[in-house]
Amino acid sequence: MVKTHKPPNVLVFFSDQQRFDSLGCNGQPLDITPRIDHMAAEGVNYTMAYTPQPVCGPARAVMQSGLYATQTGCYRNGIPLPYDCDSLARRMKRAGYHVAYVGKWHLGSVGDAMEVMTAPVPLKSRGGYDEYWVAVESLPKTSRGYGGYIFDTEGGKRVFTGYRTDCVTDYALEYLDACPAGDGKPFFLFLSHIEPHHQPNTGLHEGPAGSREKYAGFIRPPDLAHGEGDWESQYPDYLGCCNALDRNLGRVLDKLGERGLSEETIVFYTSDHGSHFRTKTHEASPDGYDDYKRNCYENTIRVPLVVRGPGFTGGKIDSRLVSLLDIPKTIVDAAGGDNGGMAGESLFGQTGRDAVYIQISESFVGRAVRTGRYTYCVHAPGKHPWNDSASEIYRDRRLFDNDTDPCQETNLIYDPAYTEIKADLRAKLISLARQAGEGTITVTDDT
Repeated sequence: MVKTHKPPNVLVFFSDQQRFDSLGCNGQPLDITPRIDHMAAEGVNYTMAYTPQPVCGPARAVMQSGLYATQTGCYRNGIPLPYDCDSLARRMKRAGYHVAYVGKWHLGSVGDAMEVMTAPVPLKSRGGYDEYWVAVESLPKTSRGYGGYIFDTEGGKRVFTGYRTDCVTDYALEYLDACPAGDGKPFFLFLSHIEPHHQPNTGLHEGPAGSREKYAGFIRPPDLAHGEGDWESQYPDYLGCCNALDRNLGRVLDKLGERGLSEETIVFYTSDHGSHFRTKTHEASPDGYDDYKRNCYENTIRVPLVVRGPGFTGGKIDSRLVSLLDIPKTIVDAAGGDNGGMAGESLFGQTGRDAVYIQISESFVGRAVRTGRYTYCVHAPGKHPWNDSASEIYRDRRLFDNDTDPCQETNLIYDPAYTEIKADLRAKLISLARQAGEGTITVTDDT
């Protein structure tokens, strides 16, 4: 991709727990995402995009810092972004941008105490978003699919009664109606939704009314086996949530068009991680927990990434390996700002990496690499998945050949035919761990 000379506006539309294959342009057979599909037809669809941390809070820390989760200390949920983090918002402000944040934050509290998760996020905990702010630490704890509340810049409660995705988007449209303010400065808006994440207090996905009937005839993703997990009951509402996100992306794109800002705004559509619909919960360590994502499987680490705007045009399909870490660096690069010290690679002029490095927490302390063909995962069984962020010693856990086994049903970690390939992947993982600031780790055979 090629940068433009004029700093563009930047808008990130961020979903939560959205599978790569929920998009039509990525293979979803039902008409779930027509606006995203159209955006892909105008922009660039990155078909091999991966999260470096498949947990909500850590993935958000990655997006707001441009660093690996262990580099900020936010290796699991319930750890706030450091107050002094040289965050994406601060870098964009130094580059001359207005900054705005709307929706789920999940980076401002220690632990998950209700009185903290449902209170206004203090200014010092907002990562530098000190202009327009309509957000809350935990949207599922202040709202349901229909109705709830959120807080504005001054801590005032904004109560809403409609479908949550629509109402949260309303606050972003409010900002776009007022910005730019006429001072010639571009804007950076981060719109963070909770959908299609399940509602934690019920364990249910809450799509718009009628989703269960509308999508009852869904086509089963091949990695989800009958009788495992909760996808058979939850997938219709999950698709309803995805369709609501798509409809609201359309509202945002239409607003940019009304304001005459479409040609000068880069729009990113992506998510923090995917979902295996509780089909892998049995693989968590004795002290660990995994409801929908915390592992190395393709359906949890692969995410949608569609970008449209200056430098991202032509309806291209880009199959290079991309990490969510690349997005904040790309955003600052597009703004003409200083992205020094950030991990990842800017999508502008990127030649392509040979692997994405993934840190795993909460279910087990693990690390993984995803290359163009293989997934290799290691774990530290002696470490506590909530209390320990890393280990000096790991053991082999999983090896998948994604070309011959796309549903990852056969673990090749013990297959002698893959000894050389495993050694190659192990060396790559050790090298990437060092680059991520984890020092020199050791990986042993799990025998």
